[in-house]
Amino acid sequence: MERFMMFNDRPIDSFLVMQLSDLAQTLARSRRWTVEFAAHSGVHLAKQTIYVSQLWDVYPLPDKERAMKSDVALRMVGTYRHTDAAAVRAFRRTAEAQRLPKLLKQLFSFAEDLRLEAVCERERPGLKRWFRARRRLHRRYFFQQWQANRTRGALADQFLAAMYLRLTADSPLDDVPLAPMADGAGQARLEALWPQFFDASSTAETARWALAVVELMERVLPGDMVNAYTSLPIVDHDEERKMTLHDLKRTDPLENRDTLNDSPSGEVHRQVLSTWHRETSRTGGNFLRFELERGTRTGMFGDGARPGEDGDQALAIVQGTSRPTKRNEYGPEAHASFGDHPSTGSGAPYGEVNRQAGLVLLPTSPPSPTHLEQYRTKQAAVAPYRKRLVRVMEQWLEHQRSAWRTNLPAGRLRKQLVPFFTEERPRLFYKKGEPARRFDAVFGLLVDCSASMHDKMEETKTGLILCHETLKTLRVPHAIVGFWEDANEATASWQPNYMQMAISFRQSLEPSSGPSILQLEPHEDNRDGFAIRWMTEQLLRRPEAQKVLLVFSDGEPAAYGYEQNGIIDTHEAVAEARRRGIEVVNLFLGRGADDEPTRRTIENIYGRFRVFVPHVSELTDRLLPLLKTWLQKSL
Repeated sequence: MERFMMFNDRPIDSFLVMQLSDLAQTLARSRRWTVEFAAHSGVHLAKQTIYVSQLWDVYPLPDKERAMKSDVALRMVGTYRHTDAAAVRAFRRTAEAQRLPKLLKQLFSFAEDLRLEAVCERERPGLKRWFRARRRLHRRYFFQQWQANRTRGALADQFLAAMYLRLTADSPLDDVPLAPMADGAGQARLEALWPQFFDASSTAETARWALAVVELMERVLPGDMVNAYTSLPIVDHDEERKMTLHDLKRTDPLENRDTLNDSPSGEVHRQVLSTWHRETSRTGGNFLRFELERGTRTGMFGDGARPGEDGDQALAIVQGTSRPTKRNEYGPEAHASFGDHPSTGSGAPYGEVNRQAGLVLLPTSPPSPTHLEQYRTKQAAVAPYRKRLVRVMEQWLEHQRSAWRTNLPAGRLRKQLVPFFTEERPRLFYKKGEPARRFDAVFGLLVDCSASMHDKMEETKTGLILCHETLKTLRVPHAIVGFWEDANEATASWQPNYMQMAISFRQSLEPSSGPSILQLEPHEDNRDGFAIRWMTEQLLRRPEAQKVLLVFSDGEPAAYGYEQNGIIDTHEAVAEARRRGIEVVNLFLGRGADDEPTRRTIENIYGRFRVFVPHVSELTDRLLPLLKTWLQKSL
């Protein structure tokens, strides 16, 4: 997918993400666990999610892979099985009441991780090479932080870096001074206290050790840490902060106490700034308000509060029932489908990532005169290709019908009887070819209708018309469906995914079918895994033996909350369809086919069953051999 602007948009190595997901599911012995990237490593027990730290992104690929795999192994083998979640929650409450809560939490997190690394290496010796790479990279990083924080005077940060280097030192010569800011007595007590970490055998003992160390350092350090290098290993669902109604109605006072003395001779100017953007349903509803933190108190705008309206959603946190907006005029059939196809919140038939995705079917509408004229033009353009393929397939059928099978042990006696005298076991019989059979195949064509297809849609329609005309001539049923997700209506609890049925299986062989293909237009986002699973359901209901699913797209899937998991979800949808006997092939359109990372991503999703079309004008030439191969296999 082409991106015109990138704001903190980190490219994702889809193959590495799938490796990490497979590793997590293998160690957990459950397919429900997922892997996501975050600032710090951790595990969310309620969501069954492992967070991999983004700290490793800056390192070379071999070190990066080992470190990320060590994150997954540490959380699944160590934290998930050997960390006491109740002790972590109790420690969190205790740390919040201390004078140095940041230092206390981060020291405990690193100490608990080091304790669990030793546990993991004992249980699974094969993890040692990953943890060695992890400690090597961490030591290099914290040595740099120790030097930088010593220069900046961030004493708490300097102490944490020194403590990690001391706990992971392989030799006494590698030691750095723990607390040069403390007096001699303090340093002596600290030198006697820190080795007690190696005696800790549980989460509670690690917490007591961290509390003792920080209690000693409270007398020395003037303030808490500046940076956050880690977080607690268990993300507690109950401890996550939730916004309340009081937060929404909160009004902060002004920082200054100035007041305006109203003067009768003063001239007051009042100006109304209308606020409008494309998400609003009408231009007059300017309900965006501004909160002032500095200014002068005045009664100039004290004309009362504005009554609320149903459309006021700019700062809404909870919304009841999603309804179609006036901006998308899809007709009453599509509006009714919101009720017919509710969100899949009660289950996840289309994948766990698509739990909140809703299906909205858009039926075929009568084509306009403009579409009829354009279809006739494109139909004439693809006619030579269609005739060539139809002629080849008809010749293949005739060959299958007329070809005789010879040298058989039974059948009709042939005229050449010389082998009867020259061979010990002669085969003198033959059989005529079987009567011509029709193609026992069905095709499903999915078309990515995301916004990035705006410069490729016209040529894609030409390729779709070629497929439709060829399959219609050969009497092969097929369906052409465009799919997209409406980014303007998508929320955390509802993501409407539209399926526009350009050609249905029932209509595909009708003489008048075809012009509705030109109704496909680029819209918003694309949730490929959801669309592939839906089309898989439709194909499995068909009685034909050969089932083929073609996906026309121009890049990676992108939708609401689909950035990291979209590639994995699409790969799983493709693998599931293939396990159920459906051939899934991707036709990658556009200049991105020449980009090596993009090619690798598409290969990771679809495997070797993908066709790169750098120039969309070549689509018809690439489609001909594919259609020929599948049709021959269906005989």
